[in-house]
Amino acid sequence: MVGFVGNAGAKVHILRLDPGELLLESIHEYAAREGIRHGYVPAIAATLSDCVLHMVMTTGYPPVEHFRRWEDEPLEVAGMSGIIVDGIAHLHVVVSNHEKAWAGHVEPGCRVLYRAELVIHEIENINIARIRNEMGTEILGEI
Repeated sequence: MVGFVGNAGAKVHILRLDPGELLLESIHEYAAREGIRHGYVPAIAATLSDCVLHMVMTTGYPPVEHFRRWEDEPLEVAGMSGIIVDGIAHLHVVVSNHEKAWAGHVEPGCRVLYRAELVIHEIENINIARIRNEMGTEILGEI
C-alpha cells in the first residue's frame, strides 16, 4: 500500500452541466480552464441520455473489458466518484433505468439529459502522477 498526502484546503468546485453537455469531457475542460491538476469527485446528481461505460470481465492480466453503450435512453446517475490526476479524471459511476442498474468506468460520450451537478475537491501541494508498473498497468506514483 502506498499513501500520498496533500492539502485539500478549502477549494471546492461545484459544476453545473446543462442538457446535451458531455460529462467526462466537460470535467476535463473545466479542470484545464481552472488549472486543477489533482482532486477528487465525491458527489453527483445527474441524468444521462447517452452513456458509455467499460467494465472488467476477467481477473487475469491483461484484463478483458466490456463496453456498454446507451444511446437516447434515460438513465439516472445513482452515484459517481473518482480522482483527478494531472487534470485527467478516473471516474466510476452507477447508472440505472426503471428496471436495472449498471456500474463501470466512465468513458467519453456520456451526455447530460436534464442536468448534472457535481463537486470537485481540488487537492494542492501533492506530487503524484500516473506511472506504469512492471506489468504495464497505470498506477499512482509520487514524482
